[in-house]
Amino acid sequence: CIPIDPFYLSWKAKQAGVESRFIELAGAVNGSMPRYVVNLVAEGLNGLAKPIKGSRILVVGVAYKANIDDTRESPAMDIMSMLDRLGGDVWWYDPFVDHLHDKIAATKLDTFNHDALAGFDAAVVVTAHRDLDYATLVAACPTIVDTRNALKGFTDAKIIKL
Repeated sequence: CIPIDPFYLSWKAKQAGVESRFIELAGAVNGSMPRYVVNLVAEGLNGLAKPIKGSRILVVGVAYKANIDDTRESPAMDIMSMLDRLGGDVWWYDPFVDHLHDKIAATKLDTFNHDALAGFDAAVVVTAHRDLDYATLVAACPTIVDTRNALKGFTDAKIIKL
């Protein structure tokens, strides 16, 4: 799968004497996306006159792809690490994932309902699992970055889409 390991494909192509500039470019773009998403979170919080530092930020979906529990190579890990380094109070929710490895400084949210979500300043949808109550997320959260078009039916101005 190109998104998981484009540099391995590039290396194999070079071994076969094939130029793989497109694969290398895809890897570079994929690698820069977590920083871009963090910038979008900062933009959303700026609209609320809040910095990342001290803001409660929820990452929704930490698995690599929808409806699985595998977090390997998930961009959510980089996004959470960057938000933490910038002083955010980082939380995560994923109905398929029980725990994260110790290197991620984020707190697991156990309940995905309006009361639990209302305490967040921002949310980032990284993995679009089916059967999540996105309407509740939109109603409760003041700004949301949607990286997977999970909120495609919503037209609220507080939603920042990639």
